[in-house]
Formats: sequence, structure tokens, C-alpha cells
Amino acid sequence: MSVPVIPVAPLRRGLEIPPLLRDPASGPLADMRGRGLRDLRISVTDRCNFRCTYCMPRDVFDANHEFLPHAQILSFEEIVRVARVFHGLGIAKIRLTGGEPLLRRNIEGLVAMLSQALPDIDLTLTTNGSALKQKARALFEAGLRRITVSLDSLDDATFRAMNDADFPVARVLEAIDVAAAEGLAPVKVNMVVKRGTNDDQVIAMARHFRGSGHIVRFIEFMDVGATNGWRMDDVVPSAEVVRRINAEFPCEPVNPNHFGEVAKRWRFKDGGGEFGIISSVSQAFCSSCNRARLSTDGSLYTCLFATEGYDLKSILRKGASDEDLSRAVAAVWQRREDRYSEIRTADTPRSRKVEMSFIGG
Repeated sequence: MSVPVIPVAPLRRGLEIPPLLRDPASGPLADMRGRGLRDLRISVTDRCNFRCTYCMPRDVFDANHEFLPHAQILSFEEIVRVARVFHGLGIAKIRLTGGEPLLRRNIEGLVAMLSQALPDIDLTLTTNGSALKQKARALFEAGLRRITVSLDSLDDATFRAMNDADFPVARVLEAIDVAAAEGLAPVKVNMVVKRGTNDDQVIAMARHFRGSGHIVRFIEFMDVGATNGWRMDDVVPSAEVVRRINAEFPCEPVNPNHFGEVAKRWRFKDGGGEFGIISSVSQAFCSSCNRARLSTDGSLYTCLFATEGYDLKSILRKGASDEDLSRAVAAVWQRREDRYSEIRTADTPRSRKVEMSFIGG
């Protein structure tokens, strides 16, 4: 039985910034559930040249879809300023996302600005790989050292169907090789696993990247946004993915690199490297989530499954000081109590959530 697609509706932006509970200078920032703030994801564009069925389905994001005009998106200078403020509140990692971030003109310029302003930050970027071959050297020279590439299948027909842009898998694989050669290694490779669509490619992906030094992360198909026709029946639980891989290539769990790491690490017992699993649906990790998200238009979201955000852009453009901005971010985080994946029910996936292409995956 098909699930009706909910049309993209304008979301009300700019939730009111709540009062501060504690001065952010008084100690480590924590939300209502004791979760700290460590990672910031910045969506630099809402545009993408792919129409992946689980993210930007073509029947919704068609030729008539209106993307944000340039004046409504944050400038590089505004992004760097916000990043500085977040860094002062404890951020250790920034990931540039989209949309497809390599479509943002002079994206390497932003990378350079961030790496110079925050030299101790762990700066990375997620891309579909379509422009990576051309951009890899410039990104490395600008200061980027890590990159994640989305690749949902090694089977060309399956991959073209999923990206719905007739883009060949060979070009993404070539881009991964080029990126690694330029110094952006090891590459992390994200595969969204959807039952009956590409789950037959799990072993092929594990086999292909074993021994390469790169790390595949198998991601459960999630109910992000309201347009991808998500059904629980389409989810392949990560435990099943691990069982399949273990039957072919014996593996064992590995300790996380840091508290709150989303991907659970597994390594091949024969020394062939490692892979990760991201289990937002079957094994919710809300209790340790330490991510904030800055949307393309400068709104702060505290959850990937949020319906509304807090308008930081207006604060920026009204002449607020860095201290004012810092106190606004701290106030939002202190009041945070979301735990969508822990309370997901049959009805919650149909809530009017912000689209992933707007706030990044």
C-alpha cells in the first residue's frame, strides 16, 4: 500500500528565542536532558543536482520548485561568524552539508575562511561526489582534510534510479579515488539502505571497500521531512545489516571515537578495515545526541526531525553582538528536550518536518 506524499508546505520560521536558564560562561553548555553541544552541521545551499528518492523526490522538487534566493541565504562571512560563536560554546566539529554543498559557488573559499578562523576545529564536508573530482584539490588546499561521499549502490542501474539524475556510479567511485589521492582520506562513504531497493548491495559495498582504508556507513532509511514516502516496512534494521556482513566477513564491534558518535563502529576480524552503522530508527541515539544544525537560511534546528527552527539570521542582520548571538544559541540549547527517534510512532512520520535538503543529513 503506497503512502500519500505530503506536499512541501512553507514552515513557520523564527521560533522565539527563550530566556537564558544559565549564563553560558558559567560552565559547559547542556540541554534539558544533560546533552552537551559538540557538533555543528551547516547547510550552505538548499540546491542539489540529484533527486534522490529518500531526500528530494523529483515529483516534489521539480522544475517549478522555488529554491531560496541568494539574498536569503547566509553569506560566507555570516557563516564564519556563527561558527566562531558556536566554537566558543564548545563545538569541536563542523560539517558542511546541503543540498549539495559543492554547488555553492566558491565553496573552497568558505573552507579556507573556516579553517583559518578556527584552526583547531574538525572540519569536514558531505557531498554526492558529482563535482568532487574537480574540487578535491582546491578543497584540500583550502584546509579540508576529511570528506564523506554518499553512494547508495555499486550497481549502476540501481544507483541511477536512486539518484534520479542518471548519474553513473563509476564517476562517484572515480571521485573517491581522486579525493583520496589529494589527501582527503580516509573517505567515509554513506549508503542509505532501503529494503527492496538497494539492500541487496550491502555485501557488495562491504566487499568493495574492505582493505581500501575507506569506511562505509550503512544508514537506516529515515523519515526525514515529509516527502519521501517513508514506511517502516522499508527500513532494514542495522542489526540485520551487521548479521549479513558478519556471515560473509566476520566482524566485531569497536569502541566509539568519542561520546555521542552517531555511527557504531565495527571492524573486520581479518584486519580488512572497519565499517559503521547508523541506526536512528531501530536503535535511537537521542540520549547522546550533541548536534545542532544551521539551515541554509540561517535558522537553528536542534533535531534532524524538527518542524521549526530559531531565526539566527535576523539576529545577525540586526546588528547583534557576538555575545548577544552566543546567549541566543545558549538559550535555545538549554531549553532543548527533543527526542523524536525515541518516541517515534506510526503517526509521527507524517508530521510536517523540515526537509533534509534544507538542514543537511
